[in-house]
Amino acid sequence: MALPSTVSSPSFKSTPPYLSAFNPKPLHLSATYRSINRRSCKLLSFRCSSSSFSEKHHNANPPKSDDLVELPLFPLPLVLFPGATIPLQIFEFRYRVMMQTLLQSDLRFGVVYSDAVSGSAAGIGCVGEIVKHERLVDDRFFLICKGQERFRVTDLVRTKPYLVAKVTWLEDRPSGEENLDELANEVEVLMKEVIRLSNRLNGKPDKESQDLRKNQFPTPFSFFVGSTFEGAPMEQQALLELEDTAARLKRERETLRNTLNYLTAASAVKDVFPSQP
Repeated sequence: MALPSTVSSPSFKSTPPYLSAFNPKPLHLSATYRSINRRSCKLLSFRCSSSSFSEKHHNANPPKSDDLVELPLFPLPLVLFPGATIPLQIFEFRYRVMMQTLLQSDLRFGVVYSDAVSGSAAGIGCVGEIVKHERLVDDRFFLICKGQERFRVTDLVRTKPYLVAKVTWLEDRPSGEENLDELANEVEVLMKEVIRLSNRLNGKPDKESQDLRKNQFPTPFSFFVGSTFEGAPMEQQALLELEDTAARLKRERETLRNTLNYLTAASAVKDVFPSQP
């Protein structure tokens, strides 16, 4: 899926205008990753300025040149997490050119969240690796991409025929939390309860409790949880940018608690007024 050919390249900023506090509305949690339709990926407008990019991304202590790599970028109205998979349809010319180049090289590009309201892209994204592709007769592509490591955009190399930036890799810092496993298990319990109540409210049959964590370590599990927060891309971006696994799990725990409170109240109303939708 490509951006409309009528828009210009986005400007970047290190911190998109996230909500100061996540609105505790119910999240739609899904164990499978959402497919993105073409309509949902049409962005309203973009702004691009090399000078403004440099002002926002050049730090007082820039990384060493050896730490920088060039990466083609694909702005999308979604957040890709390490370990998550997304389907894409590529039909715009510049991104078809990108894919033709990638299929002959290392199959990796950067996915950055682009906000449709502000028209700007986040400065932290996730590498998408092409794991499956199909090329159609009209040179469109169907792709399945899997999230790999995170990166921080430090400078813009060029904008044509597609965006290429210098990036540095982003990893979680060692956490001072001694009970990361306990925190991850608590988040898993909340997720299961949210899914159970969501199914109940939607008239779906109760299923046996699933093993959502599947023996994952806390860090990859925290990315998995974030990837299920559909419909809240700014919250997902905030989770992606955190460099501390414990902080990410705690934020997810709070979001799930808020969602669970909402669903519990909605479930109580449904019990009292069963005819209400």
